[in-house]
Amino acid sequence: MNPTGAIRIYLLDDHTLFREGLRRLLGSDCRFIIAGQSGDPAQALADLQTTPVDVLVLDYDLGKDNALDMLGPLQSMNFAGKILVVTAGFPDKNALALIKGGISGIFHKQESPENLQRAILEVAQGRVLIDQQYLQAVVAAAQPQETIRFTERERITLRYLLQGLANKQIAANLDISESAVKATLQQLFSKTGVRTRSQLVLLAIEKYRDQL
Repeated sequence: MNPTGAIRIYLLDDHTLFREGLRRLLGSDCRFIIAGQSGDPAQALADLQTTPVDVLVLDYDLGKDNALDMLGPLQSMNFAGKILVVTAGFPDKNALALIKGGISGIFHKQESPENLQRAILEVAQGRVLIDQQYLQAVVAAAQPQETIRFTERERITLRYLLQGLANKQIAANLDISESAVKATLQQLFSKTGVRTRSQLVLLAIEKYRDQL
């Protein structure tokens, strides 16, 4: 987040009218700054190479491309922002691929503008916002994997992650510092081999629900 505290947003949506509506909605809110926008994935990737962004609001359907096609290039360029996918709907199996690709949330276009603003704020704070419909599909697709044993603190932290809590809330609940929470998350990343909170949530649901 930038020094002013406002969340820097990049909008990628190939529907100009919808994108312009988002720009006006979010740009009028002092909590947000529109760092950039585009309807073209290639242009967006070029912009994101040089433009600091906290949250990428990414439309799932990008014409001949979709959000899945963006995740590989974003990972290759070490994109540091959060990714909130906005959609009118897509197959459950694609939700699994999106979560594995490191997105932080899925937002449905039929929800209210106020809910979108709230979702952006929560994703920027480190929460994982995945619709229950898609989580159920992820659980149904779960496959057995080698067992990893977690410490009590790791298990409690994972439970709070599944509830969508940010680091500050986890720290308050455990009566520890935020740096201690970050250290536990790093241990979990290292132990499980994942890179993002959303991937960690997915793995916990898929493989280790019995330990939580």
